[in-house]
Amino acid sequence: MIEQMKFQRITKLAAAALALLLIQGLMSVSAVAAEFPALGPLPKVKAQNPDQVELGKMLFFDNRISGNADIRCADCHIPSKGWSDGKPLSKGYPGTEYFRNSMTIMNAVHSKYFYWDARLDGKDMPTQVRDSMTESHFMAGDGRIIHQRLKNIPEYVARFKKVYNNESSFGRILKAISAFERTLVSRNVPFDKYLKGDGSAISAEAQKGLKLFKGKAGCIQCHNGPMLTDSKPHNLGVPHNPDIVQNMKRHITLRSMMSFLGVPNYKSLKKDPGYFVVTKEYKDFGSFQTPSLREVSRTAPYMHNGMIATLADVIEFYNQGGGHHKNKSKKLKSLGLSGGEKKALVAFLETLSGDEIIIDIPKKSLPKYQAIADWYNKPN
Repeated sequence: MIEQMKFQRITKLAAAALALLLIQGLMSVSAVAAEFPALGPLPKVKAQNPDQVELGKMLFFDNRISGNADIRCADCHIPSKGWSDGKPLSKGYPGTEYFRNSMTIMNAVHSKYFYWDARLDGKDMPTQVRDSMTESHFMAGDGRIIHQRLKNIPEYVARFKKVYNNESSFGRILKAISAFERTLVSRNVPFDKYLKGDGSAISAEAQKGLKLFKGKAGCIQCHNGPMLTDSKPHNLGVPHNPDIVQNMKRHITLRSMMSFLGVPNYKSLKKDPGYFVVTKEYKDFGSFQTPSLREVSRTAPYMHNGMIATLADVIEFYNQGGGHHKNKSKKLKSLGLSGGEKKALVAFLETLSGDEIIIDIPKKSLPKYQAIADWYNKPN
């Protein structure tokens, strides 16, 4: 009888301890989530001048704003690919190969920094457009030449006159394309509807994934706020993409850009230095800006070098605690997720994509060069 009483007492104590642990666990999940900016719908974007947007859209799909009129913005930011290009590593300007994955420009208007290495301020979109247009490995354009080309296309002359009451200039070209890019914002997103009170907007499995995202999986530590990113650089130990070295053109591009960005010992580089190009501090070598998770289901493959093929693979990568690198973030630890939990996380991530924005302006439908009547009497 005494032994039975002892057993019952121990059982009650164990149950109480388990309940306390569960309560503490729930509290710790809430506390962890509370430490970071809350997930939320994207803020509204200031309305753009529709004529300026239309002009910028045409230029975005026009190959004549690149160096030899060989490439368009839309060749690396393809609407049907989530406004990225669907390749592990971007193609780059014809005759070169690039060494990073093409980031989507969806929701770029909300970005704190541009590019994987976060080297440009997100508040200055015209500078990002200029950098993409003039960088020799992207579009290799020259603003002076582009301006002269557009002056020989009557429809562009008329559109610039209407929008800016002036002729084309490189600065006005950048402003127009920026106005268009600011309209590429996620729309009708299931997760945003859920946040606004529509409990049926996402499935029960996705809701389970959201709890894991904010709790056990710890995703919210780096993917937080309306854009689901902390906009900070982290080293995840992502496996090196061997094509960066094995493909001579990519390797040359890597060294060429790093030389331009002032990276020391660039001639010996065999791996992408990432945020190191900004700080020149070796603790940042191999760190890359946390990407936004909005529209993430459409922008595979993943990571700065395209080394992870699917969302399920991304979840498994984090479940194993990331990869291996001496600078790897201490936040990364094995998660011990079950198969069902991994599927729930993927289901949640899929709710972050809204309606597809598909735009296509074929080359043949763009305005044509035309001879200018009475050329000698026209002011130039």
